[in-house]
Amino acid sequence: MSDQDPRLAQSFPAAVTRSARAIGADLAGWRKILGLTAEQVADRADITRATLRKLEHGDPSVGFHVVLRTARALGVLDTLTEALDPLQTDLGRARADMLLRKRIR
Repeated sequence: MSDQDPRLAQSFPAAVTRSARAIGADLAGWRKILGLTAEQVADRADITRATLRKLEHGDPSVGFHVVLRTARALGVLDTLTEALDPLQTDLGRARADMLLRKRIR
């Protein structure tokens, strides 16, 4: 992360920076597991190689659309979407049920 502007890193909460690094590393891991080059993924995601590098190195300023395009290019967009679905968890299903009961009354 030494190539990042230190002012940029300071503008994000530490938890966001940590998550950006983890997500970037995970996407880089998928790329490597799939045997794809950075150039191939960047082309498939319709982003520049430099932008992919920023994403894979955990730059939290990379746009959300870049994360989504890259996940799609790697074939993990559905996995990402499902991971964030609250109805896939017990808590989410319980709370959704409570919301429905409040509306009916």
